Formats: sequence, C-alpha cells, structure tokens
Amino acid sequence: MKHPQQNGFVLILVVVAIALIGAEMIVLTSSANKILFQSDTAYLQACERNLVTSGLAWAKRNIKNEGKETFDRPIGLDVSSMSIHGATLSVNIVTPKDEEAEVQINTSCTHERRTLRHNDKYRIRLKH
Repeated sequence: MKHPQQNGFVLILVVVAIALIGAEMIVLTSSANKILFQSDTAYLQACERNLVTSGLAWAKRNIKNEGKETFDRPIGLDVSSMSIHGATLSVNIVTPKDEEAEVQINTSCTHERRTLRHNDKYRIRLKH
C-alpha cells in the first residue's frame, strides 16, 4: 500500500519538471529568434552587395559607351533576374570629369518584414 505523501511528492516532481521544460523552451525560442534575425540581416546585406556591384558594373559599361542619355538622371534597372524579392536598383551617373566619374547608387531589398536601403556615391576611374 502506497502512502499518500509519496504520491504528492511524485506529483510535485512532475510539475517542477514540466515548469523546467517550459522555461527551457522559452530560452530556446528566444535564441532561435536571434539566430533568425541575424541570418535575415546577413541575407539582406549580401543582396545589397550584389545590387551595388551590379549597379557599378552597369555604370562602368555605360560610361565607356558614352551615351549622353544615361548621364545626370537616375535610371532604374531591372533586377528581376537576380531573384531578390522586393529589390530595386537605380543608378545616376554624373557627367564624367577628367579621369573619373561619380556614380550615385540607390538600392532597396526586402525580406519578410525588413527592408534594407543603401544610398551611396562611388568614383569610377575612366582610364587605367
């Protein structure tokens, strides 16, 4: 015959074990959310670098072609083939002076609910 005190002790152990498992789940969920946030940030930064590099390559090619219609106005480039969700890329080439040109590149890319925007100016050497 079991004593009622033993059954109560086992029940307390079970309740404590369930509480500890619940607390561990909260800690693990928090850690998983931090890792997910960091991986989303890394993905967006990689997409941003790809867009900037593509914009610079396009600008170098079009500066050499010397098409006056591409200078001093922002041009939106089609980046749909890059498979970056919610991505935009615009390039504004300032009329080249001396041996370099200034290029303004604006990018935007979205992943889930986060959007990363990049606006910066670059200098491109015209002669090697």
